[in-house]
Formats: sequence, structure tokens, C-alpha cells
Amino acid sequence: MLQIDLWKRLLIWTTVAVGLVLALPNLFYPRVEQHNDAVAAIEVSGETPKLLEQSASWPSFLPSGLVNLGLDLRGGAHLLAEVQVEDVYAARLEALWPEVRDILRPERDTVGTIRLQPSANGELRVRISQPEGMARALELVGGLAQPVVSLTGALSDDLDVRAEGADIVVTLSEAEQIATDERTMQQSLEIIRRRIDEVGTREPTIQRQGTDRILIQVPGIGSAAELKEIIGTTAQLTFQPVIGRTDDANTAPGVGNEVLPSLDETGVFYILEQAPVVTGEELVDAQPAFDQNGRPAVNFRFNPTGARKFGDYTAANIGNPFAIVLDNEVISAPVIQSHIPGGSGIITGSFSVEESTQLAVLLRAGALPAGLEFLEERTIGPELGQDSIDAGRIATLVAFVAVLVFMALSYGLFGVFANIALVINIAMIFGMLSLIGATLTLPGIAGIVLTVGMAVDANVLIFERIREELKTAKGPARAIELGYEKALSAILDANITTFITAVILFVMGSGPVRGFAITLGLGILTSVFTAIFVTRLLIVIWFERRRPKTIEV
Repeated sequence: MLQIDLWKRLLIWTTVAVGLVLALPNLFYPRVEQHNDAVAAIEVSGETPKLLEQSASWPSFLPSGLVNLGLDLRGGAHLLAEVQVEDVYAARLEALWPEVRDILRPERDTVGTIRLQPSANGELRVRISQPEGMARALELVGGLAQPVVSLTGALSDDLDVRAEGADIVVTLSEAEQIATDERTMQQSLEIIRRRIDEVGTREPTIQRQGTDRILIQVPGIGSAAELKEIIGTTAQLTFQPVIGRTDDANTAPGVGNEVLPSLDETGVFYILEQAPVVTGEELVDAQPAFDQNGRPAVNFRFNPTGARKFGDYTAANIGNPFAIVLDNEVISAPVIQSHIPGGSGIITGSFSVEESTQLAVLLRAGALPAGLEFLEERTIGPELGQDSIDAGRIATLVAFVAVLVFMALSYGLFGVFANIALVINIAMIFGMLSLIGATLTLPGIAGIVLTVGMAVDANVLIFERIREELKTAKGPARAIELGYEKALSAILDANITTFITAVILFVMGSGPVRGFAITLGLGILTSVFTAIFVTRLLIVIWFERRRPKTIEV
């Protein structure tokens, strides 16, 4: 018999209702934007919620999530930056000079006086006055090298040390340069993302291109110059003494102190001295590592000035915690286990490998590690985005109307049911886009237009199958039931393969390709749901009320 259980009917209508409610804010875009702006203003100013009722008409109990518009629709700024990775080589070798000097000083009788020489081309050049002691000097300086894993997986030293006359020449090895490039790009991406996220922009595109370039696209921002100013902002990284911890953000810290939240521990706040021991400007490097017990940890290193201050502080505060603060959040508060001379130390804790890597990135995120040269700068005005939206709207409406007319003429009343399902389908796509916070781009609109054409394919298969079953002299109820049952496998096969393609496009693609893949994938899910369940429910409800002896499809 042609019937659907009550619980299934409730589940179908509930799913449709949720999709429609989620999509509803997009029909009232100005009011929802006003509502969201009012909420943001109240959060910043601390005003009472009554002001919200006066400043916005959008009901607070309704969803207020909107489909984010991409750069090609909303307008914004586009930058292509080249990271000057060679700057990091020079800074790394410059910071190595105090270590070379200190390790050679006890051997003055053998190597003579030690003088730093002008260097170029990413090298550190140190001259000794007694060249006959060069072998010993190379042995000592070579001992400063640390192991690094090359691309082939083999271990090699991070420093190449050689002699040129009376000069000791130190350069970074090829494996270390590759590793440094990777760390520099990762750090630059993290810093740029943190800086842009702070201004509250929606769905920026920040991705690596090639070996040393970063693509930055931020919708809704005024100009490329404004975006460059945001990127150039330096993060606040400090190492501060810990006085205590509390779960009350309103705790009075006392004169000269402050209360800052923990980044990872929800509801935990630290009372810190405002004056930092050292700042991120004195941090040279931070890398993920392992402690003596094989547990994930983070190694860090300061420049000579920071090393001296940090060494003096740790010597006087063994057993006390100190806080690592990034952008007014405590990212770690390790306990000082011993005096840490030389400006190097290790942070241990209950880290996973991923967490130690992330902590190292955050520690290095105090400032951009290398200069950025902007190769492309474009400001895309909103009028271009509006033109794209208008063109996409016209294309969608034309496709939509054409499909509606075709289905109504081809399948009569059943075509009308398919058209109702198509309207619900489009609404549910926008509801799901709003729910996941996806960004709608021009290729995304193309995906929706394609979905409009594909959405009725399943219904065409079902209706044609019903026609064939009617020719076998079966009753209308049995013909409808068999039409849905026998067409199901073909519908699933066709849509699963297309959905797999959409997933591959999303995983492997970027930017516009992903925008297309998102709307295509969501459209497949919603179209299968509306074609199989919604149209069947509509037909069953109609059939139960009319009880026709014959039907025409």
C-alpha cells in the first residue's frame, strides 16, 4: 500500500522546516545585518540588551546567520605577497655570532683573537689571528650544528662550516634552508591569519602559492592599503611572572598586575605582573622538539639581550611559574625547573605532537619572520560584486522558471509537486550554507544553477518509471509505489558519483573551485532528499485525499 508512517512524515516536515528557517535571514538581509551590528556594538560597549530591541527589528529567537559573500560578490581587497625568506637566513646567522664567539674564547691560545667580518650572501664570517689553529676552530664551531631531517628523511647538520684562509665561514645547510623556508611560510601564514581575524572579516582567503608566496583575499575590506596596514601589525608576545591563577575574571590583581585569560583552559585566568621579563622582540626561534623522556615539548631561543635577562630571572625564580602571553592571552605557564643560561630553554607539559607544533608556531607569531613584497594589489569595489550577483540572480531565475514550466507541461500535477520540491530544495541549500558559514562565490552561484537543472532529474526518473508501471495495468497506488522503489537505485548511483566528484573538487581544489564544490555537494544532498522524500509525501497526501481511480503522469 502507498503509505508513509506518521513518524517519517514528522521527520520530513521537521527537516524541511529547519532548512527554511535557516534560510529565512537571507530574505531579510538588511535587517539581519542591522541586528548583527547591534549585537557587536553592545558586546563592545557593554550596553544593556534593551538597546538591541530599539536598534534592530530582527527577532532574537530566530537564526541570524547569513550566507557569506565571497570577494567576487561582496568586493574587498586582494594581495599577492612574496615572503623574503632570505631575510631569515641572515637573521639566523647573525644570532649565531655570540655562540661562535663564546665557544672560541676559551681557545684563544690556539686560535688567537676572534673578529667578526663583514658578511654577505647568507653567511657568517669570523676571522682568527692564528690560522694554524683553524682545525680546532672548525671542530668547535661545527659542534654547534644541530641535526635536521632532510626531504629524503635522512639526518644532516643544520650548519655547514668551512675555512677560507684565516676566516671561518658558516652557512645554513641545504636541508636547513628548506626546513627554514617551510617554518617561515607557516609562521607568516599564521601571523597574517591572526591579524586579519582580529578585525572580524568574514571568510578571508589566506593560502600559500608556490614556495614563497601568499595569496590574501579579504571580502568587505575598504582597500588594499588598509589590508596591508592590518597585516603589518605586530603581535604582542611577552614572558611575564605569574602571581597566581583564578576562575574569576573580575579578581582585583593589585597595583602593577593584570588578569589575563588562558588560551586553552576555559574559565581559567592568570594574575600576572604587568612588566614582562622579556618580550617577543627578543625571541629568535621556537621549534617543536622532545624532552629527555621522549614527550613532545618546545625549544625556544632568545637573542643575547633577552638571554641575559631570561637567565637572570630563571636563576632567581626556580620552582616558580612564568607565563607566555600572546595577544593578551596566556598560551602556556610552565614552571621554571632550573637556571636557564644562554637564552635557550624547553617548555614541557601534557602536549601532543600537534599541540607542541602549534605552540611553537604561536611563540614565533610575535612578528612576521621576514619581509613581505607585495607583487599584486587590487581593490575590488562592491559595484562589481553587485553586477555579479545580478547576473547570477538572472541566470538562476531563468533556469528556475524554465525547469518549472518544463516539469508542469511534461508531468502535469506530478510536475507541480516536483516544482514545489524544487523551491524547497533551493531554500534548503541556502539554509545549509548559512548553517555551516560557507562563502558564496560566483562559481558557487554556478553550482546552484547546475543544481536547479539536476534537481528534477530524480523526479523525471521516478515519473517515467510510474508511467511504465501504469502501462502494465497496475493500479495507481501500486504504480506510484513501484515507481519510487525501482527508480531509487538509479537515483542513488547517479548522485553518489557526482557527490564523490564534488568532494574531490573540495579537497583538492581551492578558492573558486571549492566554492563550486560546496554548492554542488549540498545541492546533491538536498535534491535527493526533496525528490525521494518530499515529492513522495506530497503525492501520498494528495492520493489519500482524492483516492483517484486513474492517474495521468
